[in-house]
Amino acid sequence: MARSILGAILAGGRSTRFGSDKALALLDGRPLIEHAAATLAPYTAKLVICGRSDPRWTCLPDQPAPGMGPLGGLAAALTHARDEGFDAVLSTGCDMPSLPRALVETLIGDGPAVVEGQQLIGYWPADLAGRLLDHLGHCARRSIREWMAAVEPRIVVPADPLPNINRPGDLAAWREQR
Repeated sequence: MARSILGAILAGGRSTRFGSDKALALLDGRPLIEHAAATLAPYTAKLVICGRSDPRWTCLPDQPAPGMGPLGGLAAALTHARDEGFDAVLSTGCDMPSLPRALVETLIGDGPAVVEGQQLIGYWPADLAGRLLDHLGHCARRSIREWMAAVEPRIVVPADPLPNINRPGDLAAWREQR
């Protein structure tokens, strides 16, 4: 049975380590956020941007309140997915310019799954929306690790290292590696 998957780019971070808005940092003449969108598009029926405004896409504010970080963006995506009839959310950060096809296909399954060391890259059944909103309402820290402990996702180990772009030097290193 085909699944209806919502693609979600988590883009509400402050980019403090990067020094400027890393979602708009250029790689091959295109902003990183566009690369992230291109990586999710083949696997999703619709794409949303969480935690920021951008007229090119459907954008969702963090849930249950602004400034909630990655989990607030994921909560927004899951709520939207549940309310719009999607089965699941496939998420990535705005700074992930490339995802191998085999990795994405391994993530998509029957329950939640995340990439080892890159917990923003994940597959989340839409029925987790209420549980995440409840978690955010009762948990003082908005840690992705605490959320993972609560839902115990399957951990997917990538065959090759994925880019981890937190600083301008990380982006430069990724350009050279490719």
